[in-house]
Amino acid sequence: MLMQVEQVTARIWRRPLQSLDRQAWGAAWQAVWTSRLAVFFAGVLAVLGFGNAPGWSAFDPSHLTARAHYFENLLASPFARWDSVWYLQIAQGGYDHQAARTAFFPLYPLLMRGVGLVIGSDLLAGILISLAAFLVALVVLYRLVALELDDELARLTVLLIAFCPMAYFFSAVYSESLFLALSVGCIWLARTGRWARAGLLGGLAAAERATGVTLLVPLILLFLYGPRVERAPAFPLAARPWLRRLLPRYRPTPALAWVLLVPAGLGAYTLALVFLTGNGVAPFHATEMVWFRHFAGPFGGVWDGAVAAWDGLRQILIGPGPPVYFKGYAGNPLWGAGENLMLFGFVVLGAIALVGTFRRLPVAYGAWCLAAVALPLSDPVTPQPLQSVPRYEMVLFPLFMWGAWWLRRRRWATPAIAASAVLLGLFTAEFATWRFVA
Repeated sequence: MLMQVEQVTARIWRRPLQSLDRQAWGAAWQAVWTSRLAVFFAGVLAVLGFGNAPGWSAFDPSHLTARAHYFENLLASPFARWDSVWYLQIAQGGYDHQAARTAFFPLYPLLMRGVGLVIGSDLLAGILISLAAFLVALVVLYRLVALELDDELARLTVLLIAFCPMAYFFSAVYSESLFLALSVGCIWLARTGRWARAGLLGGLAAAERATGVTLLVPLILLFLYGPRVERAPAFPLAARPWLRRLLPRYRPTPALAWVLLVPAGLGAYTLALVFLTGNGVAPFHATEMVWFRHFAGPFGGVWDGAVAAWDGLRQILIGPGPPVYFKGYAGNPLWGAGENLMLFGFVVLGAIALVGTFRRLPVAYGAWCLAAVALPLSDPVTPQPLQSVPRYEMVLFPLFMWGAWWLRRRRWATPAIAASAVLLGLFTAEFATWRFVA
């Protein structure tokens, strides 16, 4: 399998890049404008039809996401809700010795502040950064999928990720688009042998969110095991006994040191916090104290999520239990039950796609996805164990690469994208009206 990948890689790498760029930009632009149009109208129509959820202002007491003018607020509704408040607070006032803010890494709000000073609005700056990063991410993703698989699957992968049910985050004042762009760019540069720039983007990703540090895994695996386009392996697979195939196929060189830029990005943030707040590990304490995360053992959150999903199914079938309070469904246990079922469904789908990724793509892709989901699945939230797991999965583009391959084999691509677009509209409506959807 790996030899076939290297042969395909060599053939595609010799293609004229100008032709590939035109196809990539065309496919990415089409996916962005069509999916964002759906997000915009779903959010605006939901606010017009249903209004904001009761008590929404408690989550944005300073009205950072709710503009003074009604029409401006309506237009911003699909783009600025929930965690957007935190990013806007940081962009406008820094961390201000508030430990809760440190859980949100600095790169995205720093860019928001820089662009916001130019255009006069941090909110608009956040939206523009997310949209631009999303477009760039899809362009690079197209090129990467064309390198690993083929052009048809590249176009399908771009559409799948643009219309995935949680894709409204890619145009919201959230860090998902920027992280996707940095991680895709990091692996694309590594696959094409540009290790210094790959390490730099990996370091920026680690300064953008905690899971960015897991990019160490694919970089090291690609460097030592390939596939790589800039040099042939020192130890071909065909010439090695089975057990020795576990050893690296490429000799380590000084270029491998560039991967150390990845943890350096996280280190730079913690060092900055030492000077700003006196506590370099504040982000990790904040997730426990403010967002109720706790270490449950390796992938312990999967079991907790399964229990929560089972309880949710029981409540839906035989009636609700005692009232609960958690963000958007205070006193409504059936809402929370549905959320837990939905979140566990995303975990199951992600697990299936992860197995497929290991079987179909180079091992570096599957290893990165496994490392990236290990963090949230080992550190669940007490009231809702799998909270935000779909957001962690949606930026793991190898899962969508395998999904595109699997759907094309069964000729289910069109109905799958249509069904996903419907879910995207429904989840966007919940998000825009301050009804919590993780």
